[in-house]
This record gives sequence, C-alpha cells and structure tokens, in this order.
Amino acid sequence: MRYRTDRYGHRISQLGFGCMRFTRKGNAIDFDKAEREVLLAIERGVNYFDTAYIYPGSEAFLGQVLEKNRCRAQVNIATKLPQYVMRSAKAIEKTFREELSRLRTDDIDYYLMHMFTDYVEWENLQKLGIEDWIAQKKQEGAIRNIGFSYHGNTESFLRILNAYDWDFCQIQYNYLDEHTQAGRAGLQAAAAKGIPVIIMEPLRGGKLVNLPEKAKKLLHDSGCAYTPAEVGLRWLWDQKEVTCVLSGMNSAEMIEENCRIASQAEPGCLDEGDRALVEEICRIIRSQERVGCTGCRYCMPCPKGVDIPGNFHYYNMLHMQNQLSARREFMQVMGLRKDAGFASQCVGCGKCESHCPQHLPIRRLLKEADRELRPLPFRIGLEIARRFTGR
Repeated sequence: MRYRTDRYGHRISQLGFGCMRFTRKGNAIDFDKAEREVLLAIERGVNYFDTAYIYPGSEAFLGQVLEKNRCRAQVNIATKLPQYVMRSAKAIEKTFREELSRLRTDDIDYYLMHMFTDYVEWENLQKLGIEDWIAQKKQEGAIRNIGFSYHGNTESFLRILNAYDWDFCQIQYNYLDEHTQAGRAGLQAAAAKGIPVIIMEPLRGGKLVNLPEKAKKLLHDSGCAYTPAEVGLRWLWDQKEVTCVLSGMNSAEMIEENCRIASQAEPGCLDEGDRALVEEICRIIRSQERVGCTGCRYCMPCPKGVDIPGNFHYYNMLHMQNQLSARREFMQVMGLRKDAGFASQCVGCGKCESHCPQHLPIRRLLKEADRELRPLPFRIGLEIARRFTGR
C-alpha cells in the first residue's frame, strides 16, 4: 500500500474503504462476510474507513468490528454530520454523541459536514454556532480533522472551501466528471491550500467499469494491460493532488485487486499514451450524449440564472446511465441548492447561443432537458424537498 499525508503529516492510505455498500442479508449487514473484508483491507494496509450517520447500520457495524478485533488504533475513522437536517446546536451535539456511541470510540479522526450542495448550507450551520462547536470538539480531542463532502458546482465549492480553515474535503471526481461538480478546478484549489482531497465515486458507480463495447475494444487493442477499473483508479492516483480514493468494496477479490493497484500507482504512473487512451475512452462514452456540451461555460452567466452546463450534464447522464440515479444526483447537485438554475428559468434571450463555441441550439435543448429531467411527479417531489430544506 502507498500512503499520502494529511496537512498535519499523518499517513492516509491512498485507497480508502467506503462503508456504504457492505453485503446485506435482508435489512442487515452480513456481519461475518463484511468483517472478513474489513480485516483483509486492514491487513493489506488500508487505514481510512469512510462511513456516515445515514448509511444504514454502517457506523454500528464498523464500531463493533474494530472493537471486537482490537484494531481501532490501526485505522482512521471518517464519518459525517447530516447537516441538511440539523435545526439546532442541540441536534448537532446529540447526533455526534450518537455517532461516537455507534462507533464505540471517543474520537473521530476525520469528521465531515455531509453533502454540501450550496454555500447557504454552510451559512445555516454558522447560524447554529457550528464554528464554536467544532473548535470545542477539536480542543477536547473528540475531532482531529474537520472537513466536508460536496455535491454541487465549482463556484459554490470554492466559496465553501475559502469560508473556513478546513482540514480536508471530499469530492466526486473521475475522468468523466473531470470538469463537473467541484472538478479539477476544485481539486487543484484545495491542494493549493494544502487541504487533502478524498475522492468518492472514482468509477462513476460502476459506469467506468462497464464500458461501451467500442471502448472495451479500444482498451484491448491498445495493448494496455490495465482493466477498465484500473484505468479509472490509476487516472486518479496519477494526480498528486489526490490524497485518498474511496472504493465501496464488498468482496475479497475486489479488495485484493484494488490494494494491488494502490500498492503500485503513484503520481506520474501514466504516460502520455495512457492519458490519450483515457481521453479516447471518455470521448466514446460521451458519444452517447444527447448534447455535445463540453462544459467550457462560455455561455455563462445566464441573465436569468439558468445553470446551462449543469442542465446539459444531467440531461446527458439521464441517457447514459440509470435514469433514477441521474435524477437523484440532479436533485442533490442542482435541485436543492438555493439558486437552482433550472432550465425553466430560460426566457429565450439567446445570449448564450452567441457565445457557444459548439454552436449549440441551447434554447431548444434546454426545453428538452427540462422536460426529461423534471417530469411532473419528480417536479412535485422536488418542490416538496426544496420547501422542506428552506430553499
């Protein structure tokens, strides 16, 4: 296993264990199987385990395994405050205490504000006194590092990043999402501040493993010895700004394979030919898109606040992978932020089209995107969710 360091010099395995996808028996985690997998990962050098308050049974399971096998001191526990349902300082404290109890520990190594999508969420926590609470917990030693996980656009990410002295952050990042969400710009901005970056969804929920047939053939014919998963993981570890890559491993075979790759990959592990191959694979995947938007953002800002690249990104995703997961991410990243930027806000001024290098008929495409991204039942549910979260 190779290791990278946090801002205080502590070693973090560059492969982390995502604790959301343990094998389940009915409604419960398959304890014996998952325990063997956790212990195997620790034996292979993994020392970063990522869970969350809302992952069913995950915190309690991890705490029980670490206590039973007396290996708490060998690992870093990362877990998360569900900030989106916090309404008082008392609720924050109660939730944190419950997490400590579940995890059977007195301290959390890496504690995150879970799933920021908009800067306003940080402002809401500030009103609840979160900064004083964090300072107190760090002084007590109950929290060693404070950070946040993020699912929003680059602009809001940078605002949150610069709003507080964070110890680390966690973003969705892979070669298909290189310029969406926080993106490469966010990754490099965090690294420039000396903030470690934890990567989630490195293989896009399996999309970068189950490649289109044309991409599989390209990879095979290239003579490259890497599997599709290895290409995606090495693409990340090739970048020095990446600290740790999370994988939701739920088989011994997956753990062995990922640990093997993590023991070999390092910044500079890809050559120019490898990087060109990744770009071509990405191009093949994107050939399935409905809109040839490159995310260059020359069309922005929209006078009416429409997030044009964002709408097109999720419109494409809707036709490239599972529709439910695409709409769910659309709701998280765009639908629940204060200024949602829905395509329905377009008034047809045409300013965007005059700046588009791809000469896309943006106005027409926005109407198509909105119709498919927000069918009536989803639109009603989204409106309820926005009201519940105070948007």
